[in-house]
Amino acid sequence: MIEALKRHYGYLFEDDLLKEINQVGLFKEIPSGTSLMDIGEPIKFMPLLFSGAIKILREDDKGDELLLYFIETGDTCAMSITCCMGNTKSEIRAIAETDATLIMVPVEKMTEWMGKYKSWQNFILQSYHERMKELLEAIDTIAFLKMDERLLKYLRDKAMVNHDDHIQVTHYEIAQDLHTSRVVISRLLKKLENDGTIKLMRNHIQVLDL
Repeated sequence: MIEALKRHYGYLFEDDLLKEINQVGLFKEIPSGTSLMDIGEPIKFMPLLFSGAIKILREDDKGDELLLYFIETGDTCAMSITCCMGNTKSEIRAIAETDATLIMVPVEKMTEWMGKYKSWQNFILQSYHERMKELLEAIDTIAFLKMDERLLKYLRDKAMVNHDDHIQVTHYEIAQDLHTSRVVISRLLKKLENDGTIKLMRNHIQVLDL
């Protein structure tokens, strides 16, 4: 595992920190669709992603979901950091968008490393910054874009994190992520196909305009 740590995080962390992460971290291989963290659960670990992508979702009081952002290789989740630092339960749901490999760092190490390693402090602060930008982008998308524009952005983002312009996703799953109805999504997907930006196929969608 130390070689994987050096390959993905060696440019960020000094050798001593990499060794500590290797000693206390829990390595996991997660199949696509697996839930890593759910709303209301106590947070015991913080993920450091080696490969794949994870989507971060919020849920309203009716149980409907809204996609906030994706985290990819070399990232961690600022929302989980916030909950860890405040010693509170999770306010987000994290689901593997693709098959993923990651190392789970015990939360009790976070504060210790913030004072001990400058590189860890910089990494946490940079992660906050990056995720905050993505949260603001998500708010702008909801507030200022029409649903067809939100849908196209969603498909492009999904294609990018999957590194594939062919996306395997159902109309219902898209509706869940965008907090709307399947009927609306089906209608807008057909519109996007007519506009020449996507191609609808039997079990997947091809994004033509990336």
